[in-house]
Amino acid sequence: MATTRIYLYPKWIRLWHVINALMFLMLIATGISLHYTTGETSLIPFQISIGIHNVCAIILTINYGVFVIGNMFSGNGTYYRKWRKNLWPKLWKQFHFYAIGIFKGDPHPFPITKKQKFNPLQKVSYVFAMYLGMPLLIVSGIALMFPEKISNTIFKISGLLFYDVLHIVVGFVLSIFLVIHLYTCTLGDKPGTLFKSMVNGYHEEHE
Repeated sequence: MATTRIYLYPKWIRLWHVINALMFLMLIATGISLHYTTGETSLIPFQISIGIHNVCAIILTINYGVFVIGNMFSGNGTYYRKWRKNLWPKLWKQFHFYAIGIFKGDPHPFPITKKQKFNPLQKVSYVFAMYLGMPLLIVSGIALMFPEKISNTIFKISGLLFYDVLHIVVGFVLSIFLVIHLYTCTLGDKPGTLFKSMVNGYHEEHE
C-alpha cells in the first residue's frame, strides 16, 4: 500500500497547537471549578483555580497573538482566507460524508492536498472558532480580570453580568468545538494518524 506524505504543519504551528490545547484544557478544568464553587466546596480550591485560570488565560492570549501574526506572514493563513465557490452544497456534501458516507467506506469528498488543508466544514468551523470565538473569549476574559473598567450597563443590563455570561457561553461553545475536533481527528486512515501529524508535521494518505 503506497503512502503519500504532505508536509502541512510547520514547527511553529505544532508548538502553537500544543500550547493552545494544554492551556484550553486547563481553562476548562479551572473554569468549571470556579463556576461550581459554593461556599467552601469546590473541585479545586478557589484561590488556586483563579490563579491558574488567569495565568493560563494570559499564556493563551499571547499564544493566540502568535497564531494571528503567524497566519498573516506565512502560507498557513491562506487556508483560512481562500473560500471555495458554491460553499453551501459543499458543506452539505461534507456533512453527508461524516453522517453516512464514512460508515459505508466512501472516499473523502475533499481529500487533503498542499493547497487544501481543510474540508468545507472544517474551514467554516475553524474560522468561526479562531477568528470569532477566541477574540470574544479573550476580550470577555480581560474584562472580567479588570471589572473596575467595565461599563456599568451594556444593552441595559449589568456590564459585569454581560461579560460573565458572554465568557461562559463562548467558553462552552468552544469546549463543544474541542470535543468535535478531537473526534474528527480520529477519522484518519487509523485513529492515531492525524494525531501523528502534529508530531512530525506530515499528513499521510494511504492509497
